[in-house]
Amino acid sequence: MNLVVDIGNSRSKVVVIPSPDRASWVEYVKEGVDSEWVGSLLDRHPEVRRAIISSTRDDIDAVREVVASRVKYLLDFAPATTPMPLRNAYHTPHTLGPDRMAAAVGVSQMYDAEEYMIVDFGTAITIDYVVDGAFRGGNISPGMTTRFRALADYTSKLPLCSPTDDEIAYGRTTREAVEQGVMQGITHEIRGYITSFLAEKTKKCIIFSGGDAKYFAMRIKNAIFADCEPVIFGLNAILNYNADKR
Repeated sequence: MNLVVDIGNSRSKVVVIPSPDRASWVEYVKEGVDSEWVGSLLDRHPEVRRAIISSTRDDIDAVREVVASRVKYLLDFAPATTPMPLRNAYHTPHTLGPDRMAAAVGVSQMYDAEEYMIVDFGTAITIDYVVDGAFRGGNISPGMTTRFRALADYTSKLPLCSPTDDEIAYGRTTREAVEQGVMQGITHEIRGYITSFLAEKTKKCIIFSGGDAKYFAMRIKNAIFADCEPVIFGLNAILNYNADKR
């Protein structure tokens, strides 16, 4: 069994995977994963033999130590140095978020296409590309919740608003104006990327993922909503790739 630990900016995911394509258990921890909690998980799953840890944060030494003491093989994922089943063509791999690279690996193994566009709707919105068998990079912009908070925090009178499923041409109140400004702004932004991506006639695949993807999956066509967690799938593939080589 494999253990996949993905520690992100706003939430963490820990998954026990008994086979390459099926996760048996998932836990979301909004405030981060601590070593005691991971230890109790491994107590419940003593059959775990291999693990991978991916983190966008630096304060995970205790988690790393408890996992290393309980498994036979631990891979500390770093896009700049970890061997992967997908070539990394990013010019500054040491600054590349591990979740972006892992998602690219996962998508390239989950779907059959020549080029991939991966849109992750999280704290930040990332738009990444896999072309000619390599991760090429992409763009980063503020995420949906980040935009709502910025408008409330950096103005004196605009309210803190929430996502809406309503689609209207223009806001008739200040609250509606903020809601539609953020939701439609992101929608048009991503539609523009998709239009450019689909301009050339090759076999292409567009993937939506992330916690906020559900708000835009119905608004934007030509995309697959990957609720099967391409980051987790990619991390598991990277773990298997390295452990099998040993």
